Amino acid sequence: MNALFGLVAAALTLFTAPVLAIGLADLSNKDTVAAMKEALTKGSQAAVEMLARQDGFLGNERVRIPLPESLHKVEGLMRGLGMGKYADELVTTMNRAAETAVVEAKPLLVNAVKNMSVQDAKGILTGGEDAATQYFKRSTSAALSDKFLPIVKKATQRVKLADKYNAFAGKGAKLGLIDQKDADLNNYVTQKALDGLFLMIAEEEKKIRRDPLGSASSIISKVFGAIGM
Repeated sequence: MNALFGLVAAALTLFTAPVLAIGLADLSNKDTVAAMKEALTKGSQAAVEMLARQDGFLGNERVRIPLPESLHKVEGLMRGLGMGKYADELVTTMNRAAETAVVEAKPLLVNAVKNMSVQDAKGILTGGEDAATQYFKRSTSAALSDKFLPIVKKATQRVKLADKYNAFAGKGAKLGLIDQKDADLNNYVTQKALDGLFLMIAEEEKKIRRDPLGSASSIISKVFGAIGM
C-alpha cells in the first residue's frame, strides 16, 4: 500500500527541501505523471485486495460494519426477545457482503487514475493530507455505489436476513426509534463499504505524508533521482 502515495510524499519532501530541485510547473513531465499514476494504481489495488479478503471488513475494527447506530437503541430489546442471533448474523452478513462488493472497486479506481489530469495531479501534490483520497471520492463514489448495491443485495438475499432486518427496522423507523436512512439494509451496507474503502486509503495517505522518506517506492526513486533528489 505504501506505493499509493509515495509520489505525493516524495514531492512534498522536494517542495520543503532547502534547495528546490524541481518546480511545480515541471509536474507535466511525462515520466513524472506516469510514475504518479502507476503508484496510485498499485496502491488503490492493494487497498481493495486488503478489504476484499475474508474478514477484510469483519476482522478490522476500523472498517467493520456494525448494526446502524440508531438500531442500537432497540438492540437490547431485540436480544431480550431472543433475536440476538439475528443481530449477530446480520453483522456477519453485512460485512461479508461488503467484502464481496468491494472487489468491484478495483477497475473503477484504476480508471480514475487513468483519467487524472495534470491539474488533478498538481492538486494532490500540493493539497491537504487527504487530497488523493478526496480525488478518489469525487471521481468514483457514484459509480462505486452503483456497482456495490446489486452485489450487496444478492449477498443479503441469499440468507434472507435483509428481509428480516428491513421488516424490523422499518417498524422502528415508523415509531421514530430508527433513522429512516438506516431502515434499508442494502443501502446502509453499500454506504459503509464505501466509507471503509476511503478510510483505509486516507489512513495510508496520512501515514506516508508523515514519513515521506521512509515511504518512497522504487519508482519514486527512479523518477526523482533523475532530477537530483
